[in-house]
Amino acid sequence: MITSFSIFYFTGNMKLPFFYKEDLQENDSPIVLDEPASKHIIQVLRMEKDEQLQLTNGRGLIVTVKITDDNRKRCSVEKISAVQLPPPRKQVQIAISPVKNSSRFEWFLEKATEIGVTGIIPLICDRTEKTQLKTERLTGILVSAMLQSQQCWLPVLAAPLKFADLITGNKNAVILMAHCEEDQEKILPNAGLIDHGKQTIVLIGPEGDFTKKEIDFALEHSCIPVSLGETRLRTETAGMVAAVMLVNL
Repeated sequence: MITSFSIFYFTGNMKLPFFYKEDLQENDSPIVLDEPASKHIIQVLRMEKDEQLQLTNGRGLIVTVKITDDNRKRCSVEKISAVQLPPPRKQVQIAISPVKNSSRFEWFLEKATEIGVTGIIPLICDRTEKTQLKTERLTGILVSAMLQSQQCWLPVLAAPLKFADLITGNKNAVILMAHCEEDQEKILPNAGLIDHGKQTIVLIGPEGDFTKKEIDFALEHSCIPVSLGETRLRTETAGMVAAVMLVNL
């Protein structure tokens, strides 16, 4: 479990160091930070008593605090104010097959978070080569990207899910499928496809694309085939293009 994250970024107009604390609650005070965060605050940033910083739990809560004990192993802070921000209006999830090269998948997670994707589902398809993921490492990447992009809602990283289970288990969602079969009529994602009362899930296949069996199954279950452009994209690039298109509709 990641309880805090010790890299700081600026947020809003206050220009305060910004940290992640998973178990943070609005009424917590005083708050004792763990050793990695404390060390970064006191030793790296050289902050002292009465200086201010901000904390988020990745679920919309931002708490402004001041340092009351500048212990480099167990820094204590006291709440000054707290604000709970609503979740993003657009609930966009990318269901994407993990690729064999871990660094490419991690790059996608980082960039999708910065763009504003609200959920990422590792999608296990017939041609998926990698099914075992290092969840704690991947969560750390999401947290870092959330802070870097000055957000306070952490994308939900789901457990790996089999292709058919995702489709049959999300009947109320708008499911878009980006595949490379040329005999299928496809449309570019557009605002008319988005129902803000429902979740939007985009399916991105593995290297080698979805199988014809998977494509037929998806279409039989009312998934909408979409095009991401004229060129053939790598899995992580396709996920990025889909994220940009849908978050900005």
